Amino acid sequence: MSAAEKWSTPTDLRQQVQRWWDKGLILSGLTPSAQASGEAFFPRRLVLKTPTSSELTADFEAVRHWAQRLGEMPHIRLVQREFRHRLFGNNALPAEAWLDTPESAIALIGKQKEARIFAQLVASTAVRQAALLDWLAKRPLRALELADLWEKLLDVVDWIKVHPRPGIYLRQMDIPGVHSKFVEAQRAVLGEWLDRVLPTECIDATATGVTGFNQRYGFLDKPERVRFRYLDPACAPLPNLLQADLTLDASTFARLSPAVDRVFITENEINFLAFPAVEKSLLIFGAGYGFSALADAHWLRDCPIHYWGDIDTHGFAILDELRSHFPRVESLLMDRKTLLASQGLWGEEAMPINRDLPHLRQDEQFLYNDLRDQLLGKNLRLEQERIAFHFLESALASLC
Repeated sequence: MSAAEKWSTPTDLRQQVQRWWDKGLILSGLTPSAQASGEAFFPRRLVLKTPTSSELTADFEAVRHWAQRLGEMPHIRLVQREFRHRLFGNNALPAEAWLDTPESAIALIGKQKEARIFAQLVASTAVRQAALLDWLAKRPLRALELADLWEKLLDVVDWIKVHPRPGIYLRQMDIPGVHSKFVEAQRAVLGEWLDRVLPTECIDATATGVTGFNQRYGFLDKPERVRFRYLDPACAPLPNLLQADLTLDASTFARLSPAVDRVFITENEINFLAFPAVEKSLLIFGAGYGFSALADAHWLRDCPIHYWGDIDTHGFAILDELRSHFPRVESLLMDRKTLLASQGLWGEEAMPINRDLPHLRQDEQFLYNDLRDQLLGKNLRLEQERIAFHFLESALASLC
């Protein structure tokens, strides 16, 4: 690298300012909250790499050309330093480079349009929801991304502020030009805004994230549902419900209190439909992680529960989660004997997990560890629907 290549060029200086922009530092300084804090970002000194004394002497013409290029840059204020050259006499060269105002920085990198849009967002927000000005100062580039949606977003915030914890579905909000899908798509940013605008007593702090939006701000959620079958005609409330595939909302299911002595939970839909009759029993379709729909069914705590999932790391993780809600849960056909007896039917788990599962029993833990550590094969799994049906019939006969 030649000496001249080490010296700061106009491109280098613009890139420094671009980095300030990319971090939101320039636009943040334009907000009232930043200005009120007295922590002005400008005037700001740029990093300027200049020629050394030996380089001045060795190649004065290159230095002169470098200084001329910097001097032609608009919007930058150069501080010169005097020096004397033995051949060319007294001269001045750039020693410091400054940007004195945010406007000069914006003009240098050609962001005037974006700055005008941001100023409009600040002005509108100051009038309608001044509490959001600090958000604008912290996330100015995100604000630019939302510029086309800004007024609608403020409409939603205005409405919720007037109707805190409304106890209705998002679909029932009556805001001209705003539909529920818009609100659902913008829950992340609306959540950040509502946390700043609403009184703390209007926010359910236990609900977090996009999925907790409705609960956090007092909207109704689509009810969770439980799908189940009666396995014994004597337990069904009506004789013709023995083979029925039933679905109830979670709160109704919680109040069901059926006359059963045992509950089975299975993950596979065909197994759920084909599950044989079992005396004084009920079958629930599990469908993966998450058992919040069963959490309020306190009657489940008073009867044995048997969980039948895949023999793989996720199957044991689901069992572990279920047992955190219902400690008496027993696994069904999720043992080493069943796995080894079905070796020809093994498959491969796409994305195995590797975390600890504290609610597994000792034999389950040993098998899970072997699967997790790949001791029986790479990403080994046995899906429950591949297990011969007579295994299930034998297991149920042993239980009953």
